[in-house]
Formats: sequence, C-alpha cells, structure tokens
Amino acid sequence: MIPLSILDLAPVSAGSTVADSFASSKALAQHAEALGYHRYWLAEHHNMPGIASAATSLLISHLSAATSHIRLGAGGIMLPNHSPLVIAEQFGTLATLYPNRIDLGLGRAPGSDQHTAMALRRNRAETEDQFPADIAELQQYFAPAKPNQLVQAVPGQNLHVPLWVLGSSLYGAQLAAKLGLPYAFASHFAPGMMSQAATLYRKQFRPSTQLEKPYLMLALNVFAAEKTTEAQRLFTSVQQQFVNLARGQAGLLPAPVDSMDSIWLPHEKAYVKNALACSVVGDPAAVKQGIIDFITEHNPDELIITSMMHDPKARHTSYQIAAELIGDG
Repeated sequence: MIPLSILDLAPVSAGSTVADSFASSKALAQHAEALGYHRYWLAEHHNMPGIASAATSLLISHLSAATSHIRLGAGGIMLPNHSPLVIAEQFGTLATLYPNRIDLGLGRAPGSDQHTAMALRRNRAETEDQFPADIAELQQYFAPAKPNQLVQAVPGQNLHVPLWVLGSSLYGAQLAAKLGLPYAFASHFAPGMMSQAATLYRKQFRPSTQLEKPYLMLALNVFAAEKTTEAQRLFTSVQQQFVNLARGQAGLLPAPVDSMDSIWLPHEKAYVKNALACSVVGDPAAVKQGIIDFITEHNPDELIITSMMHDPKARHTSYQIAAELIGDG
C-alpha cells in the first residue's frame, strides 16, 4: 500500500459547537496517529458555519501538541488571502515547535465567497494571478538568508518547510510541475480534471531542490461502516451539505437521513453525484476493495482520505476500517 493520510475539514455538526469540533479533531488526530496514518491535514475555509478550521495554523499547532510523530499540515493555506511573510512566520513557528512534522500545502482560491475574500484582504490588491510570485517569495523566506536580505522570516529562515501545490484544475498541475513541488489534487469534491491533471503534472515535472521526481497525492471520500446501509446513511450528511451549498444555504453539517429522495431535485442529485464521484461507501470489504481499485486505476503516490460525518464516533470507525490497509503492501 501507498501511504494513507487524512484530510480533516473540522466539521461542525448540527447540534454541536465549534468547541466540540476542535475536541473531535484532537481525538481523531490521536486516533490517526495510533492507526498509522502518514499525515493529517486541515484546510483553510472562511465564513462557513459548518467548517471550523479558519485559523488553520492555530488548529495545526493544537493538534501537533496533542500528538507525537504524525505529520501535520495545511491542505491548504489559501495564499492570496495572506502576506507570504506572515505565513512563513506562522509555519516557521510550527516547524520550530514541532520539527520535521509540518507540511504547508498552498492553494490560490479564496477558500470562501468573494465578499469574504475582500474582507480578508482589505485594501491589498492581491489576486490569484500573483500566486506563483507569492510562492517564490515564500520559498525565499524558508531558504537560508541571503547577504543583505532586507526582510527575513523569524522564525522561518533556513527551515525548509515542505511546500505543496494544491489544485482542482490543470493550472495547479502545471505550476507544481514547473516549480518541482509535490501536487495534491482535490478529487474529493472536484474530480473532473483529475486524470488529465495527473498526467500533465508527471509529464512536465522539473526536479527541484525539494523534490527529485513527481509526487502526486489524490483525495478520496471514504464512508465505511459495519453495514453498507449504515455507510450509505452516513454519506447523506455530505450529500446534504453539497445540496445546501448549491442553494447558497451554507450551514452546519446535517444529520444523516434514510433517503435523499425528498431533499434534492434531479439536477441537484446529478451535481452532487458528479462532485462526489471519487467516493467509496460501504461495508469493510467493499471499502477496502474500493480504495485498492482507486489506487490501481489512478496510481497516486499517496492517498488522502476524508470522511465528513455527523457523528465523530462513526468517523473514527470509518478511518479505523480504512487503516486496516496500512502496511498491507
């Protein structure tokens, strides 16, 4: 088996609080470490009541302090929202506190709506088009300081925090290949260009000081339970969430339901089915085979799985079932 990792969107479930979400993420990170998962990533989102990881670096620090060796990181930081210097200082601090455990995945989307992006950036004339230049600036802050360098990241300078490019289109694949960085594709919610992006990334990859050969991570939704009917029921939480997002009704992660038929319209069902096409849902045997089949077909170097479940205990069970594949290779 290739390395298995976890993407935690720090869900805030209906009937619970943000504090509950943080406690759940802490328990899950400890559980993941005990199960042998390779890394545990959190993602930057803003103005979304159902996702609590807005202050991503703070939550990474909280989970790093609660674990001992699993890699922690951002999957990702939406770099256009921030000054590269501030991100270098934040992740330089994390890398100093938790040596050789911190990853920094970078995205160019706002991680929010445009109104929220404007509130984040205030008067900064930052656009997604400046993403490559922002990455270059960030790399400079993690490299050894140059003579007479006027601005240094303290901490950050000479710490070589591993950078990743995240994306859901061909743009990210081309940029990661050009810069010689590992690439993580958001196939868990935008699988349309996954195969094309993977091929392009590997074909155009140029070695760098960080990475000698291409390294591709793909994301997969995994909903495992002892019975298939229960797994399918658990899956309805994220299905409802996508319907709500399509309707412009972002809210807490809904409780599962027995059937989606009375909730979504035909066009919404088609949209959700397409968005969540990279999903494995079922009992332990079906989920294990589904993960193996996905890896065999798409050949990633690493798989990061996510399970947006309403019940933290069910989420623990799902990751435990998937973890039975770890070490089978």
